[in-house]
Amino acid sequence: MRILDEVLAYNERFVEDKKYEEFATSKIPDKKMVILTCMDTRLLELLPHALNVKNGDVKMIKNAGAVLKHPFGSVMRSILVAVYQLKADEVLVIGHHDCGMGGLKADDIIPNMLKRGVSQKTLDTLEYSGIDVQKWLKGFNSVEENVAHSVDVIKNHPLLPENTPVHGLVIDPATGKLDLVIKGYEK
Repeated sequence: MRILDEVLAYNERFVEDKKYEEFATSKIPDKKMVILTCMDTRLLELLPHALNVKNGDVKMIKNAGAVLKHPFGSVMRSILVAVYQLKADEVLVIGHHDCGMGGLKADDIIPNMLKRGVSQKTLDTLEYSGIDVQKWLKGFNSVEENVAHSVDVIKNHPLLPENTPVHGLVIDPATGKLDLVIKGYEK
C-alpha cells in the first residue's frame, strides 16, 4: 500500500471511531505563545513533552532549522498573525543540536536535485534571475548563533509590538534538555 493510501485508510477509521474528540480545543493558544522550531522528526512528540505543552496550548511553526531567512516571508507573517489575531503574547525560537541545517551547503543538495530531474538549465535560470541558490540553500554553522539571529529578526521587526518577549532556546533531541540562549524578558 502506498503512503497516501495508508494515511487515508487510517484517517477513515480515526474519524469513524471519533478519536478526534480528545484533541478538541479552540484556535486561540491557551498558553498565549507561538513557537518557531525545526521540522526534525525527533521533535514531533519530544518537544511538546519537554515544554509541557499539549494540543491547544501553543501555535507551532516548523521549518528546516527554525531559520528565519526573510523578515517579510511566510514564517514572520505567521508569527505576526499569532500575535495579533490569535492572542499569542510571547515568542519562542527553539533550535536543536545535531540539526541537519548545521553546516549544510548547496553543493550537498544540488546533486540530489539534478538526480531527481531538476535541470541545470533551471538552476542557471534562477542564478541569472538574481536568486543566489548557493546562499538560499546554505545552512548555519552554530545552532546557538542561528537561534540568536532568528530572535533578533523577530524582536526587531517593525510590525511586532515592542513589549513582546522573544526567547531563544536549543533543545537536545535525545534527552529533551533545553538550553537558554536568549531570555526575552531582559533587554
